[in-house]
Amino acid sequence: MSPSPTTYSSTRRAALGLAASAVVLLAGCAVTALPGQSLSVPANARFAVLPLNNATDVPRVERRAQAITVSLLQQKGLRDVVVYPHKPADNPLQAESAVTSAQALAWAKQQGARYALSGTVTEWRYKTGVDSEPAVGITLQVTDVPTGEVVWSASGGRSGWGYQALAAVGQSQIEALLRGIRVTAAAAKPVAKP
Repeated sequence: MSPSPTTYSSTRRAALGLAASAVVLLAGCAVTALPGQSLSVPANARFAVLPLNNATDVPRVERRAQAITVSLLQQKGLRDVVVYPHKPADNPLQAESAVTSAQALAWAKQQGARYALSGTVTEWRYKTGVDSEPAVGITLQVTDVPTGEVVWSASGGRSGWGYQALAAVGQSQIEALLRGIRVTAAAAKPVAKP
């Protein structure tokens, strides 16, 4: 005996509703805004990573995000990544003096960098509640050092499941944002003919 049309359509509607709910639930776990255009960077271009701003209430989280960013840029194939040096305070309880964007960009020029990456960590925490899901929010931008023009930017946020590590969710989010930067083959140096 075959199911009646009413039973079949009810079952189908329930299955479609369940599938739609799952899609909505999973879509809420990661939100990423990527730039409309990507930035192509030669593998041998000097790329400076400037201090990230910390807009959270978590101390020194910008350093964690910066370390992950440097590693991911090198994994993408950038060969000459320089990192702005952090000067630790004499007193570990004392806040470090803030670096202005002009000071950081001047440092990048002194280093001979072609591009400089900066940004802001807007969220880096475990949410309160039963599952304590990790949540990360970050913005990144790349400046053409010689001109001072911002040539690429991206921002996004992501939350994970209660069993995921905060650093893993942060790395996934930063990696997703950095997909907008394409590393191209290094420009060949002209060979002098005798």
